[in-house]
Amino acid sequence: MVRSELIALLAQDIEGLSARDLELAVKLLQEQMIDTLSHGGRIEIRGFGSFSLHYRRPKLARNPKTGAPVPLGERYVVHFKPGKELRHLVDNSTDPFTDND
Repeated sequence: MVRSELIALLAQDIEGLSARDLELAVKLLQEQMIDTLSHGGRIEIRGFGSFSLHYRRPKLARNPKTGAPVPLGERYVVHFKPGKELRHLVDNSTDPFTDND
């Protein structure tokens, strides 16, 4: 699902709000999440999961095409840990690889 599909689904489910208002709400939520993570914060949405930053040490990787060594600097990556409720719903879904539309 992409953001435009999410907005369209929300517009169908939530009466009284226009697609433009929902688009703004989704954009503001996304910006707030990015801002929180970029300042080292943690985001927790009960029943869904949590987002945090994990530190990656510098390392020497290899270019898969040429085999040449490529230095990778230290960095932080976003880590998502699904919540118990989400894990349960996904584990008990019939077949997650079929299109349920």
